[in-house]
Amino acid sequence: MKAILKYMFVGLLSCGMFVSCTEDSLETAPTDSMSGTGLLSNANSALVPLNGIYRSMYTAGWTTTDNTHQCFGISAYNLMADVMGEDLIMADQGSGWFWFDCLYNVKPRYTSKMWRSYDLWNAYYTWISNANYILASEETMAGDKADVNYVIGQSYAIRAYSYFMLAQSFARTYKGHESEPCCPIYTEPTVAGTEGQPRSTVQAVYDQITLDINKATELLKGIKQKHISHISYAVAQGLKARVALVMEDWTTAKTAAHEAIDNAYNAKAGSNCDVLPVASFKGVNDASARNVMWGAEIIADQSGMYAGFFTHMDADAGKYGQTALKQINKELYAKMNETDERTAWWDPTYKDNKKGGYQQEKFKFKDIQTWMGDYIWMRIEEMYLTAAEAECRLGNTEDAIKDLMAVMSKRDAAYTCTKTGTELGRLTSDETGSLLEEIIIQRRIELWGEFGRVYDIRRLKQGFRRTTAMGWIEDALLGNRPTDDPDNYMWVLTIPQSEFDGNVNMDPATDQNPTGDK
Repeated sequence: MKAILKYMFVGLLSCGMFVSCTEDSLETAPTDSMSGTGLLSNANSALVPLNGIYRSMYTAGWTTTDNTHQCFGISAYNLMADVMGEDLIMADQGSGWFWFDCLYNVKPRYTSKMWRSYDLWNAYYTWISNANYILASEETMAGDKADVNYVIGQSYAIRAYSYFMLAQSFARTYKGHESEPCCPIYTEPTVAGTEGQPRSTVQAVYDQITLDINKATELLKGIKQKHISHISYAVAQGLKARVALVMEDWTTAKTAAHEAIDNAYNAKAGSNCDVLPVASFKGVNDASARNVMWGAEIIADQSGMYAGFFTHMDADAGKYGQTALKQINKELYAKMNETDERTAWWDPTYKDNKKGGYQQEKFKFKDIQTWMGDYIWMRIEEMYLTAAEAECRLGNTEDAIKDLMAVMSKRDAAYTCTKTGTELGRLTSDETGSLLEEIIIQRRIELWGEFGRVYDIRRLKQGFRRTTAMGWIEDALLGNRPTDDPDNYMWVLTIPQSEFDGNVNMDPATDQNPTGDK
């Protein structure tokens, strides 16, 4: 438990994004009484610690100082999972950030507090710990019922999201591996001396996720999102749909995705969400765009500077993105028609493309001078594509195409689809011509750089290949690694040594994940 406890109050005591707090108020609210008094005594003041959690979701500092520039929360972890796949090409090592993720060379570094194992474990368990402190006040928090439900519902959703991402990072995918070890479960506040829990099974963790996300949707229903960073009812349904896809619960995925669509609201724009033409949100850097359901509104003093998403993506900014170009798989790019507006997201003629893929223009600073650009964590387009996949899996071809066209009609005026079937190739590059494959291809294009491609590869139980024809450089081909085996442990992170050092109920000899690929 030492690793968890050390960072328990980082987010909890951070100032909120639109609820002010002072240095004095932080000093006079002791951490050992936060669950019952102080900020958590009423729903209004509880927004401060809640916003603190959200603030920490886009702030660097989850590892020691030597590696924080690639450890800036949700957007960093999505980028990490993208460079681990085949579609987002790193054209060079550059300064080294995300390069070791790309090469699958982080697992042996679990003894260090500089690398991914510690980074993800620390971040997700911090959010869980802080959510647990807020949830401990569920029965005692004063205030209007809707205000209390708003705070508590989000806390359940944060915990569900955190356990979901832990399961995706530290265990094999749900289906077929339900009885395998996953991660420890904590649902009560932890304090100094709290005994660490053993690893729970994958099934037990997903059971907890399901309980939490169902509670979140129950409490948040009918309450409008107050800030774009907040998990609203629609966002919670979107998270529920993501979980259901991994669990292969197609009915729940369909229902949750449609519920998310029907209730999607952007608090910053002050309007309901809708699919937007590419020209309306090119740069994918504005949380006020009406297709955005959830994201981080970055203000000047919260940019993170070098430890930020656009620093790694925008090649024109003269920063990390310039020396480690982020490019699209040429074969994936070729699947778009010339009339597809999304072709504007990449530049096949970019001066430094060399032998790589095509340079990305999808993610750009809003203001290079101030390092500004909002982080987008969920768009309504994802929900339509999720619903399309679920409908297809259920045999509802007409409804699946309808959901697919809700996106594609805004992307390509010439696009039509008459495909059927659910067959997928053994490798992601093995084409079958099925409707399901078509939906997945459009999902790969639409969500490139913002979702985490490897998560989909694993749940779909497909292998993948990197080739020079796609635009990958020789150094990153992974030719000697089992990328064609969807059940390998290559992508499953090792548990940080610090957890074993502080948890008597976890033994590194029996509880550590394989340090190799098998």
